[in-house]
Amino acid sequence: MKVLKFGGTSVGSVENMANVKEIINDGESKIVVLSAMSGTTNNLVEIANNIKASHPKKALEIINDLSQKYTVVIDKLLQNERLNTSTKNYISKRFNFLIECTDKLFSQVLENEILAQGELMSTFMFNAYLKEQGISSVVLPALDFMRIDKNKEPSFAYITKNINSILNAVDTAQIYITQGFICLDDTDKVSNLQRGGSDYTATIIGAAIKAEEVQIWTDIDGMHNNDPRFVEGTKPISDLSFDEAAELAYFGAKILHPQTVLPVREDGIPVRLKNTMDPQAKGTSITSSHFETGIKAIAAKDNITAIKIKSGRMLQAHGFLKKVFEIFETYKTSIDMITTSEVAVSLTIDDDSSLDKIISELKTFASIEVDKNQSIICLVGHSIVNHEGTYRLFKILKDVKVRMISYGGSNNNISLLVDTKNKIPTLQKLNNYLFELVSL
Repeated sequence: MKVLKFGGTSVGSVENMANVKEIINDGESKIVVLSAMSGTTNNLVEIANNIKASHPKKALEIINDLSQKYTVVIDKLLQNERLNTSTKNYISKRFNFLIECTDKLFSQVLENEILAQGELMSTFMFNAYLKEQGISSVVLPALDFMRIDKNKEPSFAYITKNINSILNAVDTAQIYITQGFICLDDTDKVSNLQRGGSDYTATIIGAAIKAEEVQIWTDIDGMHNNDPRFVEGTKPISDLSFDEAAELAYFGAKILHPQTVLPVREDGIPVRLKNTMDPQAKGTSITSSHFETGIKAIAAKDNITAIKIKSGRMLQAHGFLKKVFEIFETYKTSIDMITTSEVAVSLTIDDDSSLDKIISELKTFASIEVDKNQSIICLVGHSIVNHEGTYRLFKILKDVKVRMISYGGSNNNISLLVDTKNKIPTLQKLNNYLFELVSL
């Protein structure tokens, strides 16, 4: 059985839902993971933020506007009176829940419950649409089997046991529909896998059922060799290894949730990235295999903070790095890049929520310099640190001020840290170097 995930744009209109129906209606049984309709999660975030800020009237305005949009979509999507009415009734209950939330005391649990409504609505609507089209389908509620532990990691044993039990218990269908993104936490409260987490849901399910393949359907024809939002003429990459895809996703490639490939990598379950708007396009295949050496792609990660930690006694100070890392561990703050010299350590973080506390502790034994508004430019490819043409990318140093370079920590990744204002020209300049290297 295959697992197919469709993002918000793929189910963002009646026309796009019809495209999804054509893609999945091939006579084979499959699990379909759906995101919320495009724009819905952003609206739900706004609703939650207004409740948090004690602006219930503004939250109600957003709820009313969103409700009207769904009514229009349902009337265009469903012509069968019974299915139309039952779907409107279900969607009405979801919006009534949101209205009730405006009178509640804000909490993280309440926010998670608000954010879960988008996926609940999209799956119910799409299931009704498939039934109207005569396609056998059933909804598998994600909250019945998706769960994270106290460390916010997937509870794989729980998920595997429960989804397989549910599949064995429900009526046999051609299409099994479930929600991406949402889950329960270790206390059985509604939670989620963070933005973009529907990709992660799909591969978690894929690993749990030992799927033949996981397909991620979105609005672009695969992983591109650079960010098409900032660079013209980018091209899809036909093949990536799990390691290469993981590096690109972590360092900013928006098409994939950063943890997407982790669940399926151990079992070698292929992941294919496909375009809902152009189903015939090959897309990108992600497998255990390495097909070529050299640089394949560039990605960028924003909102990076660089910290230089300087100590005149570092060379002789046993345990200095251990002391530094323990501070970041205390505040559960991950480090992306790190470079060292005789007397200083430079590192980057993408979560500055505890920055002031971290700096305060570091200042007890070192001098500190902080640079905000930085971006990591990541170049990825199999064994690029050993490739004969890799040196050419360093021509960028004559054009752009590079704050840090991480080279050699991974055979598949070279990272540059630049001021965010230089990100786009850096991506554009490196794009030429990338193609030059690939052609060697």
